[in-house]
Parts: sequence; C-alpha cells; structure tokens
Amino acid sequence: MPRDALLQRLGVELPILLAPMAGAGGAELARSVARAGALPALPCAMLDGDALRRQVAEVRADHHGPLNLNFFCHQPPAPDDGARRAWRERLAPYYRSFGLDPSAQAPAALRRPFDAASCALVEELRPEVVSFHFGLPDDALLARVRATGAVVLSSATTVAEARWLEARGVDAVIAQGLEAGGHRGSFLDGDPASQLGTFALVPLVRDAVTVPVIAAGGIADARGIEAAFALGASAVQLGTAYLRSPQAIISALHRAALAAAEAPTQLTNLFSGRPARGLRNRLMAELGPIAEVPPFPTAGQELAPLRQAAERQGLADFSPLWAGQAYPLAREEDAFEITRRLAGAIEGMARN
Repeated sequence: MPRDALLQRLGVELPILLAPMAGAGGAELARSVARAGALPALPCAMLDGDALRRQVAEVRADHHGPLNLNFFCHQPPAPDDGARRAWRERLAPYYRSFGLDPSAQAPAALRRPFDAASCALVEELRPEVVSFHFGLPDDALLARVRATGAVVLSSATTVAEARWLEARGVDAVIAQGLEAGGHRGSFLDGDPASQLGTFALVPLVRDAVTVPVIAAGGIADARGIEAAFALGASAVQLGTAYLRSPQAIISALHRAALAAAEAPTQLTNLFSGRPARGLRNRLMAELGPIAEVPPFPTAGQELAPLRQAAERQGLADFSPLWAGQAYPLAREEDAFEITRRLAGAIEGMARN
C-alpha cells in the first residue's frame, strides 16, 4: 500500500506513529503529537477502565482526529510460588542492604491482557486504531474489535510473526527491530537471538507480506526515518525519541540517565519476566540481564520494595529505564516541536 493510502486509512497527516509506551506515555504526550499531525497513542495495559476513560477524554477534549489504543495479548501466568520464593531469595542481600524485611510487600503495576472487559471498553470508546503487542486476541474478541471499524495493527519481531499477523487480517504490521526500547513484541519465538535489527527486518517483512509495514526500533531522527522509507516502510513508530520531552511521564532518575547518555542498553527480563530493552543499571550488571525470574508480568512484584527504597535515595539501581539503542539521539524538546521538526525533514525528503 502506498504511503498516502496508509495515511488516509489511519486518518493522519504524517507517517509518524507515537509508540504506546506503558509507564512513559499518557494523555499529555498523545495530545502533543496529535496537534503536530502524527498518530497519538495511549498504552492501556496498565490502566483500569476508569483511568482509560479519563485519558481518552483528555485527548478527545482538544483532538478530534484518530487515536490509537494499545493492548497486550499475553496469557496470564499460573501462580508459581516456587519461582517467587527463589527470586526473593536471590534478591535477599539487596533487601538486607536497605534494611528491608525480606518478606516486605509493595504494590507493583501489573500489565493486563486484552480480555472481554478490554474489548467492551473498545466498543464503548470507539478508537479509530487499535494496536496489540504479543500477538492478537482470540478470534471472537478480534472480530468484535473489527466490528467497531477500528484499524488493527500489531507488532512482529520476525518474518514468521509478520506472516502470522497478516493471515489473521491485521491492516498493517509494525516491524519491531531488536534496537527498540521497552518490551519485545515477540509471540511465536521469544528468543532474541532469532530476531533481527530494524533495517534487516523491515525489507524482509516488506517482501513477505502485502499489508503496509511500519518500522519501529532505532529510529530517532530524520536519517532513521529516511532509511526506513528507503527499505519499504510506509510509516515509522517512534517512542524513545519522545522520552526526554516534558510530556513524557518518566521519573527524574530516568530522565537524568537518558540525558547523561553514558549507559549502554541491554535486553533484560529482570523487571517484568519478558525481554525488554533499557539502560543498564546495577541490578542488570550484578545479576546479568537475563535470569530465572517469575513469569511475565509478575517479576516486578519482588523488586517493588527495593525500587522504592533505592529511588528514595536517588538511585535507579532497581528501576526499569526503558530506552532504545538510539536514545542518545533523543532531544530535550517539546513533543510537538519534535514531531514538527521530523515532519519538516519528511517534507524535504519528498521534495528531493
């Protein structure tokens, strides 16, 4: 599908989609990129129904164009008390170093999978676009989403996943390269060793499917956008590029780490139980980025007391600092201005 046709289908001016970053994005960021002509998104996996309604209302208050609601499609894990005990024992030295009771509990935000209640919210709120991470919901729920008239997107980290998504009727595939920040969207093969960087993945997916391809991962400036278009992408999805904007809702510690641009990024499962890319911190360095932890999304429950104690001391040792590999290219700039600056570059590419 030509780029103009995809933009018409999405109802946006620019071939830029805001990545729906759970814990970093919200209504203010969505409104800013929408005003600039890009597709806004709200991450819904960590929101209950009332919170989602409020955020949608905030975006709709001054934006009458399209809105993307994003959901996770993981399977809730069976309780695994053994894994939780083993993880807690491994963390016990850290608990003692902060003077914490090893049996201490603290609330941790859990990601909700798309279910019948989520589907009812889609039917109520009528977003123009619905996107999924970790595959797609079951056929009955997906049919209900389609019946609302929403454009359906989902992420693929391999060619096989892209083909699987096309066979189930998605309107476009988000090709998520290994450079991308946050959680990998894998659902057929979770081994990162089998996954590709964005600029290998995009042309392979472009050749494998007939639906439009949206490039994601390692794209934070005009050069990355131009390269993605040259390789066959019809649009780009950007997340890390917006993390230093004032509209992002990350912590001051996260913001400072991004500005320092000193730590490398790594894929880690320590903070949630699934591979996700973020800045390396003490926990990742000392335990190794990949370890035996409770299943997604429960691993963070044992880390929550440590995270709170460390952050009170100004330390991000136990905090997930999600970021893509290109994070040093991100600017401390208003999200609207970031989007318009990239829009100007895209217009320049078209003229040339």
